[in-house]
Amino acid sequence: MVTVTPHPETHLDPRRWWALGALVASMLVLGFDMTILNVALPTMAGELGASTGEQQWMADAYVVVFAALMLPAGLLGDRFGRRRMLMVGLGVFLAGSLVGALAGDVTWVVVARAVMGVGGALVMPLALSVLPSLFPPTERTKAVGIISAASALGMPLGPIIGGWLLDHFWWGSVFLINVPMAAIGIAACLFLLPETRDPASPKVDAVSTALTAAGLGALIYAIIEAPNRGWGDPLVLALIAGSVALLAALVVRERRSVRPMLDMSLLAHRGFLLNAVAATLVMFVLAGLMFVLPQYLQAVLGNDALGTGVRMLPMMGGLMVAARAAQPVVERFGSRGVVSAGLVVLAFAALLGSRTTVESGYGFTALWLSIAGLGFGFAVVPAMDGALATLPAARAGSGSGLLMTLRQVGGAIGIALLGSLLASAFRDRLDVSGLPEGAADTARESVVAAHLVGDRAGAADLVTSANSAYVHGMGLVLLVCGIASLAAALLAGAFLPNTESNAEPNAKSRDAVTGAAKGKPAPEAAPKPTPEMTPRMAPGPADGRQ
Repeated sequence: MVTVTPHPETHLDPRRWWALGALVASMLVLGFDMTILNVALPTMAGELGASTGEQQWMADAYVVVFAALMLPAGLLGDRFGRRRMLMVGLGVFLAGSLVGALAGDVTWVVVARAVMGVGGALVMPLALSVLPSLFPPTERTKAVGIISAASALGMPLGPIIGGWLLDHFWWGSVFLINVPMAAIGIAACLFLLPETRDPASPKVDAVSTALTAAGLGALIYAIIEAPNRGWGDPLVLALIAGSVALLAALVVRERRSVRPMLDMSLLAHRGFLLNAVAATLVMFVLAGLMFVLPQYLQAVLGNDALGTGVRMLPMMGGLMVAARAAQPVVERFGSRGVVSAGLVVLAFAALLGSRTTVESGYGFTALWLSIAGLGFGFAVVPAMDGALATLPAARAGSGSGLLMTLRQVGGAIGIALLGSLLASAFRDRLDVSGLPEGAADTARESVVAAHLVGDRAGAADLVTSANSAYVHGMGLVLLVCGIASLAAALLAGAFLPNTESNAEPNAKSRDAVTGAAKGKPAPEAAPKPTPEMTPRMAPGPADGRQ
C-alpha cells in the first residue's frame, strides 16, 4: 500500500530542510575533493615525476568515469531508491580515497581517481534529483543555490586544508581526508534524507553505458595526446574518428530504444537544452581554469601549497556570493537576463586575466578571480535551476543524470583541451638551449619539471623562461575561456526561455516534457498529485524497502 500525500506545493514536509542538510554534506565531499587535487598536482608532479599529460589524466580519470556513469547512476537511484544509491556512492568514493592515499605511482593514482569517479557519479545526480520532489518551484532556486554554495564551500576549504596537509604530511593525505568526510555524508543521508524512487524507470543499458565510456575515453585520450604526437598523428585521428563513431552509435541506439537511458526527448525541450548548454560551457571554463591556476600560483608566484589554497579564495568567495544572491536577482530580472549577464561577467574576467604577466603579481590575479567567481555563480545557478524545473518528477533521476553528464563532459573536455593548449604553448615558448637532450625533454613536460631541472642545473635562465612560457600559455587558455563565455552569453540572450516567476513556468515545463497538455492553470494552481510525483517519506506496509 502506498499512501499518496498532497503535492509538495500544497503540503510542505517540514523535514525538507533537514534533508537538504544531508545533500549539502554529500556535495561538500565532492567540492572538497575537486580542489584538493588541483592544489596537490604540482606537488605530486614533482614527487611522482608526472608530466602535464599525466597530470591531466589524474584529473580526467575521475571526470571521464563520472560523466560515463552519470546516466545509469540516475536510473539506479530512480529504480532502487535515491537515498540508498547516494549512500552506496559515498561508500565507493570512500574506498577510492583509501586507494589514492596508499598509491605509490601515477598509475595507481589514476586508478584511485577512476574509482572515486564511480562514487561521484552516484552522488551528484541523485543529490540534485531529489530536489524537485522535496521543494516546490518557489523554493527550488533557493535549494539549488544552497547546494551550489555547499559545493562552492568545499572548493575553498579543499585548497586550504589540502595545502596545510601537504605542508605537514605526504601527498596521500589529500586523499585520506576524504574518508571522514564521506562517512559523515553517509550518516547524514541515513538519518535525514527521505527515500524516493520510481521503480518504473528504464533499466540500466550496459551497452549504452559502455559506448558512453569508450566514446568519451577515446576523445579525452586523443585531446591529451595531441600536443605530444601532433593533431595529424594517425593514432590521434583514429581515436577521434572512433570516438565520433561510438557516440553516434550511442545516439542511434538510444533513439531506437522504447525506454532509453539517454532520454533524447529532454534535449528536444528548449528550456532544458539551452540551460544545460549554458551550464556545460560554464563547467568547461571552470574546469580549465581550476587546472591551470594552481600551477601558476605555486610554481610561477612561488607560493607553498597552503598559500596557493588561500589565494584561490577570491574566486570561491565570488561564487558563493553569487549563488546566494541568484534567487532574488532572477525574480527581479528573469533567468535569461541573469544567465546572460553572468556569462558576460565571466568573459570579462577571463579576458582581463589573459592580460596577466609574470610581473603582474597576486593583486591583479585576485581582482579577476573575484570577478570570475561572480560570473560563475550568476550563470550556473539559474541555468541549473531552469533545467531541473523542466523535469517531471518521475524522471528526476535520469533527467538530472543527463544534465550532470553534459556538465561533466564539458569539464572533462575543458581540462583536456585547455590543458593541452597550455602544454603546447608552454613547450613552444620554453627556451631549453644549452641543455642536454634528456634534461630538455624533462623540462618541457611541465612548469614544475622545468623548475626542478633549472634548480638542479643551476640554470636561472631556464626558470625565468619557464615562468614566462607558462604565463603565456595561461593567457591563451583564458582568452579561449573568454571567447567561449561570450559565445554562450549570446546564445543564452537570444534563445534561452525567460523565467521571472518559478511557479507557472515550472508547471508548463513539466507539461511540455511529458506531453500532457493540461491547459493553462492559474499561478496558484498545483498539478494533480500522482504516486510518481510524491516522495516516500517512509515505506508503506507492503513496501519493506527503505
